[in-house]
Amino acid sequence: MIYISTMDFLVGGLAGVGAGFFSNPFDVVKTRMQLQGELRARGKHAVHYKNVPHAMYNIVKHDGIAALQKGLVPALWFQLVVNGVRLGIYQQADNYGLLRDKDNNTQFVNSLFFGCVSGMCGGLCGSPLQLVKTQLMSYSSQKIAVGTQHAHPGMMYAFQKIYTKNGLSGLWRGAHGMMMRNSIGSASQIASFAVCKEWMDNNNMFQQSKYLSAFVASNIGALVKTVFLNPMDVIMTRLYNQAVDASGRGVMYAGIADCARKIVKAEGLIAFCKGMGPSYLRQAPHTVLLLVFWDMLKDLQKSIKLHA
Repeated sequence: MIYISTMDFLVGGLAGVGAGFFSNPFDVVKTRMQLQGELRARGKHAVHYKNVPHAMYNIVKHDGIAALQKGLVPALWFQLVVNGVRLGIYQQADNYGLLRDKDNNTQFVNSLFFGCVSGMCGGLCGSPLQLVKTQLMSYSSQKIAVGTQHAHPGMMYAFQKIYTKNGLSGLWRGAHGMMMRNSIGSASQIASFAVCKEWMDNNNMFQQSKYLSAFVASNIGALVKTVFLNPMDVIMTRLYNQAVDASGRGVMYAGIADCARKIVKAEGLIAFCKGMGPSYLRQAPHTVLLLVFWDMLKDLQKSIKLHA
């Protein structure tokens, strides 16, 4: 039983790593666009990133093509930790019969609940990696700089600098935002994927290939997740990227509510849609790869178990 539990967490983490490598450039673009015009009214700031193609062009022009993979190392570790925890917990709930009814059909409310709880746990564990990843992704040439520029040369340097300045608690600064974001994103993604895939399988739809229904359902999951996630994603990006004082407190935002209030006051409600385009372009391949890899790795796990 211990072996199976460990494998459930490892399978979820590896699925996240595989997906994260391909979706990272869109994460860089999303982060920059969410920081652009921070606490400034529309028309009162330079627009370095008009849309995804324009953003990618400007990043490559000023920072080089490698800049599209900024923050990749902490991003992949983040995927391993967060998805290992959340998909592992979710799979354990399924293993213990907490997600399905007597006919073995997924119960939407149960799936939503465990998706939320597992996402929150994953967010707490992965928060330091998301903090460093955000700060690495936002750093750029001064000509296209947005938000606070932290100038970390790499992941380990960033961890050391944050820990030296603000202690262990400094590494979990903004974790509450990450936990809320991840709980919303995880619940909407996993529940919509599970229910849609099961419905298609039960109704013999998209069965031409073994993983076709998983592919279609994961696209639906990506769309649902993007819509529900983006406002909290903007807040989380701002909380992680802000500068801090000597005691480790953010100099721009006191917390989630304060950040939301200041964004609405200075930028309007439309600001919560910032980066939604690249967010979906990131979420779509990431969710598809993540959930299809998850399905494939679970099948491989079952095969190994049967032949063991």
